[in-house]
Amino acid sequence: MDTIEYTKFSGQPAQRAAGLAQLGCASADGRTRLQRLYQDGSAKIRLPAVSADPLEAVLINTAGGLTGGDRLAWEVDVGANASAAITTQACEKVYRAASDHAEVRIELTVGENGRIAWLPQETIVFDRAAFARTLDVDLAEGAEALVLEATVFGRLAMGERAAQGSFRDRWRVRQGDFLIHAEDFRIGPDIAATLARPAISGGAIAVATLLLVSPRAEALLDPVREIIGDQGGASAWSVRASGKLLARLYAGDSYQLRRRLVPLVGLLNGRAGLPKLWSL
Repeated sequence: MDTIEYTKFSGQPAQRAAGLAQLGCASADGRTRLQRLYQDGSAKIRLPAVSADPLEAVLINTAGGLTGGDRLAWEVDVGANASAAITTQACEKVYRAASDHAEVRIELTVGENGRIAWLPQETIVFDRAAFARTLDVDLAEGAEALVLEATVFGRLAMGERAAQGSFRDRWRVRQGDFLIHAEDFRIGPDIAATLARPAISGGAIAVATLLLVSPRAEALLDPVREIIGDQGGASAWSVRASGKLLARLYAGDSYQLRRRLVPLVGLLNGRAGLPKLWSL
């Protein structure tokens, strides 16, 4: 875990939040069961009672949001033939940074024929925020993953827009010994001006990327495109013995984005459907 750092602000030392949470689960007696749970600092995990797979986990940042200098890490290990769905208690808020930047590190590992659905609620970026996130997914042969990250630059309902700031998002997904997906997204310092470009989002402030690694990927492409409509796009490829579907969406605000994410996640997550904490 990263060491807690301190920064001078208005002449007083400001304590920065740090947290690390680790969850391990395995298949036993026909069910996915908790194997290991570790929590430190502001990172907490709660496990709602469920009657069948997947095992559900809710991530909580007790710091109430992130700002410059904060460090948060989530690590999830899903064993062979096990299944887990991970979401968050609420939207993560990234506030204005007086100095430095906030960091979130995510590591997901899935064993042979296991499955993970990484479905956090939206990240809300405030004006002059500075944020960097890394997402590393390691899949064994035959494993499946559904990965979502949605970001909203400001809150129009509150009259707030992220005009300036820095946002970085790095994904690396491997299956076996092969890199099957990689992307790096960066925006800033002129966030609003960049989003206003027609080739970016035409002024839309809510965006989402959704990745499905599964043999079902190509068969789901047409219904995915129907849900997305003309504000986004999707493509699918064969990847080794599996498949990959990548979808990107944008909308004028978080409500309009969620209206399409709800049926999209419901479709791609199969019988598991939506996380219980999701609501329009």
